[in-house]
Amino acid sequence: MDYATLRYEVADGLLILTLNRPERMNAFTTQMADELVHAFRRVNDDENVRAVIVTGAGKAFCVGMDLSVSGNVFGLDESQRPTLDDMHDRLHDRVIEQGVRDTGGRVTLAIFECTKPVIAAVNGVAVGIGATMTLAMDIRLASESAKFGFVFGKIGIVPEACSSWFLPRVVGLSQALEWVYTADIFDAQEAQRGRLVKAVVPPGQLLDEAKKLARRIIDSRSPVAIALARQMLYRNSAQAHPLEAHRVDSLAVFYTSLRDGKEGVQSFMEKRSPRFEAMLPRDLPPFYAEWTREPR
Repeated sequence: MDYATLRYEVADGLLILTLNRPERMNAFTTQMADELVHAFRRVNDDENVRAVIVTGAGKAFCVGMDLSVSGNVFGLDESQRPTLDDMHDRLHDRVIEQGVRDTGGRVTLAIFECTKPVIAAVNGVAVGIGATMTLAMDIRLASESAKFGFVFGKIGIVPEACSSWFLPRVVGLSQALEWVYTADIFDAQEAQRGRLVKAVVPPGQLLDEAKKLARRIIDSRSPVAIALARQMLYRNSAQAHPLEAHRVDSLAVFYTSLRDGKEGVQSFMEKRSPRFEAMLPRDLPPFYAEWTREPR
């Protein structure tokens, strides 16, 4: 599929997914939201992709929602008066899906459900949805020229894209509250001090550093074990009791031990690199679909 707002480029197991509206500093639109959701669902079925790197074309990563569009700039149907029951019972009805649901949230939920590691290579300004979409990505690297901002308070709205779930988990509650309350725009060094980004690198080295990190994650690793570990850490860390993690850990260890686990042990004993053969999505264990099913 060709995208109007993205570039989807796969080489040597890595997908470079580029936000591609450089003339608008990659400002976010409902079309970009739809294409990002499609891309992150597509990648789950693409055996050629082992990891995803997300970056921006031109000088910016994403300057937030494109506020120049006519009508409701968030793409919402102002004739609706949705209720909390609607968000439970009608979440996937077209009226709610297209006219009520936060577009950024649909994107971050698609990233959350991804079975491949996701790295953000933040090459420039990332504010609003440009910042919050990265929170669902596993690791963030920033260019020295990057700037961040959770600027919702400046335009009278609230954090979106499930960021009230992700941001406190990434940086801690107090730091999350400060950045949201102040709505300040801050530099990459402040983002690193606040644990939002792993590292700050010169602009010309950003993509190479992201690729090196991706290779450390995926080389000589089982794709199925990585997919399970990603979902286990996100989902189990939000459970009320560690017993819930134990239930899933037990099933995940059981099924991975039957195939790639055997090869991993054998390669360790023989002092050689493993030759893992399980593939995504074909070899996900039978409990996976039920476990990751969307809650009501």
